Amino acid sequence: MTPELQKEMNAPDSLLAFLKPEPVVYKSDSYMKLIARRFVRHKMAVAGLVVFALLILIGIFAPWIAPHDPNIIGNAFSAAPSAAHLLGTDQVGRDVLSRLIYATRVSLTVGVVTVAIYMAVGIIIGAIAGYVGGWVDMVINRIIDVFMSFPSLMVILVLVTVLGTGLSNIIIVLALLGWPAVARLVRGSVLSLRQTEFVKAGVALGLNTPRLIFGHILPNAMGPILVNATFGAAAAILSESSLSFLGMGVQPPTASWGNMLNAAQSITALQSQPWLWIPPGVIIVISVLSINFIGDGIRDAMDPKKINA
Repeated sequence: MTPELQKEMNAPDSLLAFLKPEPVVYKSDSYMKLIARRFVRHKMAVAGLVVFALLILIGIFAPWIAPHDPNIIGNAFSAAPSAAHLLGTDQVGRDVLSRLIYATRVSLTVGVVTVAIYMAVGIIIGAIAGYVGGWVDMVINRIIDVFMSFPSLMVILVLVTVLGTGLSNIIIVLALLGWPAVARLVRGSVLSLRQTEFVKAGVALGLNTPRLIFGHILPNAMGPILVNATFGAAAAILSESSLSFLGMGVQPPTASWGNMLNAAQSITALQSQPWLWIPPGVIIVISVLSINFIGDGIRDAMDPKKINA
């Protein structure tokens, strides 16, 4: 140890500073760069992001990518894959590849729009319950308990039967049943953050409640919220596919991955026409896995224990 360092450590103020160093404060841009670097190091998450971005591009540019009109009925019924139809045709002569491409629009729309709706509702309700507390928190919690006590699949089937099939009704039903879990998650995060020093400082400075909640508390709880959103999008895609497979979702001639599987559930198709059910089944698995990998990457990148390690 050098004499200079010994002298510094012998000084009372320096010793206090040595034993209690100043906490490291990340600037917002540095913090986001840190999160991005950690996410990029997660190879499966990056692969999932690339695949999901490709699916979005396929859905956007479907009219230019699809080789045929997905609803045009041709003369080749249940034809095997060929140069004219790369993935063959279905029972009424429609091009399977074109329908698969257009179905990407439907499934991604359900996943993204459903999550956007119920995340907005759940975040607002959960933030109010966690910050206000008291009887407001109690009432909201009882409502959440009621919604979460019903078997979701049975409620979805009943509501779709009552409201009718169709893309918009599916989105409404899935959003109606999705917000309680988000509200409970946000409520817990707000409860843990509202007693922190920076929130008390904001109250002392006279900041109004909306600014405290949406400007200071929620940004510090975005990690679990974003992870829940990614997994929710995957669950919404699976729910839409399941409903369409059961004949209670998106109805033909509109193509969706679920009703493409529904059209191929005969024994003949399963045994001798695999091009009718393998492509939509594989694309469902790929899309759900890619979203789940993105969620895993976000969770690991925003884990405070790993960031501060």
